[in-house]
Amino acid sequence: MMSVSAWSSRAWVILGILATLLLAGWSLVTIGALGGEFTAGGQGSPERACTVPIRFGMTVNVALTNMGGPMMGGGGGPMTGGAMGLHADQVTVAHGAVSFLVTNLGSITHEMVVLPLLESQVVGARPIGGNAKIDETGSLGEASNTCAEGAGQGIVPGGSDLVSIILAPGQYELFCNLAGYYAAGMYTQLTVT
Repeated sequence: MMSVSAWSSRAWVILGILATLLLAGWSLVTIGALGGEFTAGGQGSPERACTVPIRFGMTVNVALTNMGGPMMGGGGGPMTGGAMGLHADQVTVAHGAVSFLVTNLGSITHEMVVLPLLESQVVGARPIGGNAKIDETGSLGEASNTCAEGAGQGIVPGGSDLVSIILAPGQYELFCNLAGYYAAGMYTQLTVT
């Protein structure tokens, strides 16, 4: 059982994080995830609570964002200020079970796919096909189905999805593979030790 002072300290930390997110303009959709539910909504749609599937291992929170308006292209990643972004709260995790809680904080539909990076590959540099997407062959999993498991049509604005994967040590790329989004900067690297 947690002592009152430990609970109080934890409560202040959570309140501080929430205040920081609010000041940064983040949505409150992820607050429900702390209690076992998350919100799935979208512009013009009624919000509904969804039960988060059982997580295992370490949890990596991923935020999918866009600036609104047209995509600007150019492959700028989260560090270079591209038109879109995919931001993980951790860049290094231990090998084993990892759950990705993916929340769409943008105004358009997004997804997240996990692909290993080969030794010679660089994050954000995969070849883009004629369909404005990259080849997903070898994907280990994806979060692309609001309030449901498995592949779907994307995570709606304000919605979340969860995917749990067993990861071996190495480098991985997390990215959105909807047409044109990879080129617009929706990718990041994850190191598994």
